Amino acid sequence: MITRNRNVALLCATQALLFTNNTILIAINGLAGYALASDKSLATLPVTAYVIGAALTTIPVSQLMRRVGRVNGFSIGTLIGIFGALVCGGAVYAHNFWLLCLGTMIMGIYNASGQYYRFAAADVASADFKSKAISLVMAGGLVGGILGPQTSKLTKDLLPAEFMGSYLALIGFCIVALVLQRMMDIPRLTEAEQKDQGRPLAEIARQPAFIVAVLSGMIGYGVMNLLMTATPLAMKSCAHPFSDAAFVIQWHVIAMFAPSFFTGALIKRFGVRTILFTGVLLSLSCVAIALSGVEVMHFWIALMLIGVGWNFMYLGGTTLLTETHAPSEKAKVQGANDMAIFITMAISSASSGWLFSARGWEVMNYGAIPFLLITAMAILFLKSGKRPVAA
Repeated sequence: MITRNRNVALLCATQALLFTNNTILIAINGLAGYALASDKSLATLPVTAYVIGAALTTIPVSQLMRRVGRVNGFSIGTLIGIFGALVCGGAVYAHNFWLLCLGTMIMGIYNASGQYYRFAAADVASADFKSKAISLVMAGGLVGGILGPQTSKLTKDLLPAEFMGSYLALIGFCIVALVLQRMMDIPRLTEAEQKDQGRPLAEIARQPAFIVAVLSGMIGYGVMNLLMTATPLAMKSCAHPFSDAAFVIQWHVIAMFAPSFFTGALIKRFGVRTILFTGVLLSLSCVAIALSGVEVMHFWIALMLIGVGWNFMYLGGTTLLTETHAPSEKAKVQGANDMAIFITMAISSASSGWLFSARGWEVMNYGAIPFLLITAMAILFLKSGKRPVAA
């Protein structure tokens, strides 16, 4: 019990540091890209490169953790993140857009390894504590929602090159995360579990619960990322200052993670499918508010709603996914799930700058509606009687 609680607390702390870095990058990547890119439609490419870096490495990272254990895998990812932050700092100093994209892509590897914090919580938790452990670890992101935007504002002009101080500040958070990771005690797979490959992924993926879990994570993250990435640009075009954009992003990230303190309890009480469906409804409400005006209040409320909607869809999907596989199958199942999410995020962030420049804020919001409706129908179909297949 003591070891379990200690592990969950450490995972929560490292999650906080990971999302501090993430929110700093959310706040500055698009603006740094806009400042460095000669073609402004490529402004969000550093955001896309960050996601692509994670998408390309999420399965290798998962397989690495299968071989060397969670703790060593986390540490290797964090060391790579430190190197990526150095590259980003050098890029803005040299005013090199493509070097910035390379740096954010390298940082994506750190993000890929950190996504397994929530699965590590499931590894160390008992069956009845699993959804709550996942939620508590994700709640660590709340610290990132507060600390990240404030750090970006304080460090943005700290050094002669704009944004250089913000990128180099990421190194400090990575070092603290590295220390905390070495204090974790997460059991590695036994030799028998490493040899047992389990069922083929294609067989696991045919389960209705697997499909809904992955779809919820993909659409929840994809829609949120599409609108969140474009929000600083949309606010800039409406003549809102950077401080207002940082304020909106700050509260958005708070809305993403504050519900985690009770999402696990809600899943346990009302069922994972009810929480998933509620997440879709909240995301649709975000679109409605975003289409109703372009004052700071509209951006703020919209991103708050989609933050909570993402929380329900992402945590609900993660919890449902753990019901679809055996311990020996978790590396490939979790890796495939996160790769699908990151590919969706890459597409959404890559198209975000182009959609905003070519079509505008309203079209982006209208485009999110069909994907959310498809997800809602899939959840309702699963709730109508299709149960997860026991691993």
